Amino acid sequence: MGITTRMAPYAAAIVLTLLVLHPHGAAAVDEFIEIHPFLKKIPLAIPEFKPLDSEADTARTALDARELTAATLAFTSYFKLIDPAAFLDDPKTSGLTARSINFRNWTIIGAELLITGGVAQTGAAVELEMRLFDTVKGRSVIGKRYRGRQADLRKIVRKFCSEVIFYLTGDRGYFNSEIAFISTGTGNKEIYIAEFDGRNPAQFTRTKDITLSPAWSSGGSWLAYTAYPKDKPNLYIKHRRQQRGYEIANKGLNITPAWRPRPSADTDLDKKQLAATLSFTGDQEIYLLTGKGKIIKRLTKSWGSDVSPTWSPDGKRFAFVSNRSGNPQIYVKDLESGRVDRFTYQGRYNTQPSWSPKGDRIAYSGMEGGRNDIYVAGFDGRPPAQLTREAGNNESPSWSPDGSMIVFSSNREGRARIFVMTAFGTDQRRLLTLPGEQTNPQWSPNTGL
Repeated sequence: MGITTRMAPYAAAIVLTLLVLHPHGAAAVDEFIEIHPFLKKIPLAIPEFKPLDSEADTARTALDARELTAATLAFTSYFKLIDPAAFLDDPKTSGLTARSINFRNWTIIGAELLITGGVAQTGAAVELEMRLFDTVKGRSVIGKRYRGRQADLRKIVRKFCSEVIFYLTGDRGYFNSEIAFISTGTGNKEIYIAEFDGRNPAQFTRTKDITLSPAWSSGGSWLAYTAYPKDKPNLYIKHRRQQRGYEIANKGLNITPAWRPRPSADTDLDKKQLAATLSFTGDQEIYLLTGKGKIIKRLTKSWGSDVSPTWSPDGKRFAFVSNRSGNPQIYVKDLESGRVDRFTYQGRYNTQPSWSPKGDRIAYSGMEGGRNDIYVAGFDGRPPAQLTREAGNNESPSWSPDGSMIVFSSNREGRARIFVMTAFGTDQRRLLTLPGEQTNPQWSPNTGL
């Protein structure tokens, strides 16, 4: 068996990743699976991970690693996790490798995929072996060994889970992403940032005033947002980790920023661009700005208000909200031709567009019967799909980096909270609960931070 070694930096630690075991790795897959959670979830079994040494803490780490793996993959809604009570194999005697696994014991309980894990630990250092098996074909499809700090266990597990999702879909998922949102827990509207699954929320801004419209740069290093010093909305550009940034304070309104996808280095603000709504001429129009706020050119021109830009993944088009037809509707402009097309026709009040990472659809908030719901529409002329219904007001949709999920805000439980669902509208659930209300979520790209 050939073993390849790759060094991968992960936050402050270096995690050593080894491809182990089977020649039938992800490269052997003929085609990727298009998974539709509302049709069928993949039955997955994850037995207890084995301690590979007699260290006192290893058993606890093995348990934590198994639980993190199950929770991370369950979050995707791709899988149906089989109850361990149904397992036929004894976890104390079952093997970790294909040669030592009785695949019949797993297929008979309905498992199509199986993940095994083994953990060794020395002090603060941990080594984790993880494998994914196709139980129907009786073979290993992914085998990895990771070395790092015990404190990096969550990152190690997520790295393996990314491999699983890539094997199945051809995409790395969103396990290295974060979600920014607005919370009123301090008595003011401030930006908070949480991990993709709602864990470890932390306050990002401390304006002690009104803060709105967080927007991630394409590499995730910068956040743009609107704040109201002295009751006037200005734009702010702030680095995710460093205490530096810029203020954009043109006369009038400076609101709804959106970073244009660019190939340039994420740290170079002079080469980055963002769209935002400015009103220094007296009318609310969308402008293209440099990363430091210098106006490059005006992008819209109409008698009405144009706000809330969102970019196509290639940065050649953007969608926005305009009341030029009388009521707020979503329009799309092509930068090269200058052509503007109306995108939404169903409903009289459509706002908050979010362009999907794959470029084929736009999610937005539409009002029907006095209630806001999340809709998704493509460019094929088909009617929009309504993803939420009869569950309070649902607003501010934002796509995960791989386009498989949507985060949004909803007051279905009374106060506004952050929820997630699949891109098909299934598996809707609350992401987190904090004091106050939480609104305006924005999903970051995969950052690796």
